[in-house]
Amino acid sequence: MNVLTAYIVKEVIKGSLIALLLLLTLFNLFTFSDELKDLGKGSYGLKEILLYLALTSPRVFYELIPSSALLGSLFVVGAMANNREIIAMRAIGLSVFWVIRAIMLAGLILVLISLAVGEFVAPWAERTAQMIRTTAQNEKVVMHSRYGMWLREGNNFINVRQIHEDGLLGDISIYQLNEQLRLDLLKHAETARYLGQHQWRLEKIRWSEVSSRQVFAGRTSSELWKTSIDPDLLNIVVVKADNLSLYDLYMYIGFLKENNQKSQSFELAFWSRLINPLVTFVMLMVSAPFVIGIRRGIGAGGRMMIGIIIGMTFNIFDKIAGHLGLVYGFNPMLMAILPSVLVFCGAAYAVSRVR
Repeated sequence: MNVLTAYIVKEVIKGSLIALLLLLTLFNLFTFSDELKDLGKGSYGLKEILLYLALTSPRVFYELIPSSALLGSLFVVGAMANNREIIAMRAIGLSVFWVIRAIMLAGLILVLISLAVGEFVAPWAERTAQMIRTTAQNEKVVMHSRYGMWLREGNNFINVRQIHEDGLLGDISIYQLNEQLRLDLLKHAETARYLGQHQWRLEKIRWSEVSSRQVFAGRTSSELWKTSIDPDLLNIVVVKADNLSLYDLYMYIGFLKENNQKSQSFELAFWSRLINPLVTFVMLMVSAPFVIGIRRGIGAGGRMMIGIIIGMTFNIFDKIAGHLGLVYGFNPMLMAILPSVLVFCGAAYAVSRVR
């Protein structure tokens, strides 16, 4: 029995990895086509595009594991069913649940691989990819530290302490140096909003003009700030769920709650990330009734169509549930788990019918 278990596990993993490689290549080709539109923007060349694709691949790899497990199981175990191997296994006394257990064991190995990539590789690689892409396209000197984001534009040094997802900046300091690299002017604005055409509106400004003999200080309610810096450059330091591990998401949610800020989108991302490995088992369970009860005449094309339809339907349902939860304020954990639970129950019922 151990030989048969190892055989099914090996074949399912092999089929899933082949499906993963094909899907990852397809996704990267679409991304490469999109990135070519920005080729030549700043110093963003072919080398930077290829590096960007390489660094975003771990995140895509992590997200594609469940779909790859579904397709791999449909291909491999479906082929076994077509070749009457499943019938032979059941003829010697092995039950449907034994076959499902072997498939799930392969899923466990895939889950461990996805957890390693998703938690230890993908967040760092995604942050690095976004940094490379944004700084290359904008050709600005950028540094992100515990004191906020620092940018250099000519002889101006800008420090931004707060960056919000809606494009609003807070706690901005602008240091203007002269040709001798001495401080001429210091401005501090409480907020800044992008108006388009490389213009920002600074609000509640305090300024100090420095000369060799004296310092003039004053206040201004608002003024226009013309700069080549645009919001795309600032997005590299906006906290995004894709750039965080499970632990970082948990800590950031706690930080948002302590400061009475909205955390629903990050809570949904946290629970979705936590559930994602279990989705692999759900997809394998979904494939079981199709491959065990499959008819001999159904070929690889039919199994591919089944897998694509199931995968697309589940993803659409999952996205709809998540957005409905955010819009209507439903419990993020419930909305993250609900699609997987419903699909798993449907798959379990279908397996019982096959039995």
